[in-house]
Amino acid sequence: MKTQDLVQLVKEFGSPLYVYDAERIEQQYQRLTKAFSKVENFKVHYAVKALSNISILKVLKKLGSGLDTVSIEEVQLGLHAGFDPKTIMYTPNGVSLEEIEQVAKLGVQINIDNLSILEQFGTLHPKIPVCVRINPHVMAGGNANISVGHIDSKFGISIHQLPHLLRIVENTKMHINGIHMHTGSDILDIDVFLYAAEILFETAKHFKDLDFIDFGSGFKVPYKKDDIETNVEEFGKKLTKRFLTFEKEYGRPLTLAFEPGKFLVSQAGFFLTKVNVVKQTTSTVFAGVDSGFNHLIRPMLYGSQHYIENISNPKGKERFYSVVGYICETDTFASNRRIAEIKEGDILCFHNAGAYCFSMSSNYNSRVKPAEVLWLNGKGHLIRQRETFEDILKNQVEVEGL
Repeated sequence: MKTQDLVQLVKEFGSPLYVYDAERIEQQYQRLTKAFSKVENFKVHYAVKALSNISILKVLKKLGSGLDTVSIEEVQLGLHAGFDPKTIMYTPNGVSLEEIEQVAKLGVQINIDNLSILEQFGTLHPKIPVCVRINPHVMAGGNANISVGHIDSKFGISIHQLPHLLRIVENTKMHINGIHMHTGSDILDIDVFLYAAEILFETAKHFKDLDFIDFGSGFKVPYKKDDIETNVEEFGKKLTKRFLTFEKEYGRPLTLAFEPGKFLVSQAGFFLTKVNVVKQTTSTVFAGVDSGFNHLIRPMLYGSQHYIENISNPKGKERFYSVVGYICETDTFASNRRIAEIKEGDILCFHNAGAYCFSMSSNYNSRVKPAEVLWLNGKGHLIRQRETFEDILKNQVEVEGL
């Protein structure tokens, strides 16, 4: 996409606005599949929680992706988008047995990360194939909130509980057809990931009827100019070699699976906002935009950086600005950031806004959620209408007499 395309989309659809480039999603998908091209049975399950718009799911379905889901609602979205239930993995955490049973009836792959639920489910439904999520106790991830493989994590069945896990499987006669791990997001150290993979390979030897091994995801993407990222190509070569060796040792063909979310859609997304006010104080120049952490919470929640570009004046002289939102509390997107000179009415573009931006948005301060647009074949397609005040009232029930 070109800068002038983004400016035109704001004129057409208003601001704030989320825009997703379908071509960039395809490039990332092909990059990952190419990195593992020597694996005969390789499968990508897109992590729906990153960006769950139906049109995005359909783009990925067309590319050949399956889905990684964490709730029955995400499963239903996948089915609505036309995915075969067999291509959907359901990996919940802390949900009820009843929800897992409801999902199982839909025919998707169940993945359980809890010994108690595993025993209950296996006792009631021993013939339904189940994947188990292992916690390898390997610390990985760029932020404590997105590092999920360490010893204090609520996710997964501890590798130290393997004897207990094996007893449950033996007693229930349940069918374990896959094993899974996810150590965290923003992984840079390939060797740490490979170390965790070795733990998973060792665990796999205890299960004789596996169909697949799912290594999760967590590949880091660049969030600013010259930022570092996971070397997917190098990782692909190293893990492929080890996986093919293990497959021979195991004695039957296995599918190698990943479940990327951010890797596929983050760089395809742009968040466009209009500058309402440029405000100079004794120490700072603020650029206040027509949005806030109700629409893009990652900087406030994770301390994450999004490259911000003034697309109304891309070649202007750079000055220092703190870009802030309109939420009535501290609401900072960037502090003292070098950005081309900003004037009121300019359009600022937040890059890497495809993952965990709209999906984590809210109506805080009773603000409506923005529209979403898919850039496909050189044209912008509206894929979600901008909310209205009526949407704020939609599910509220007024008490008679008040």
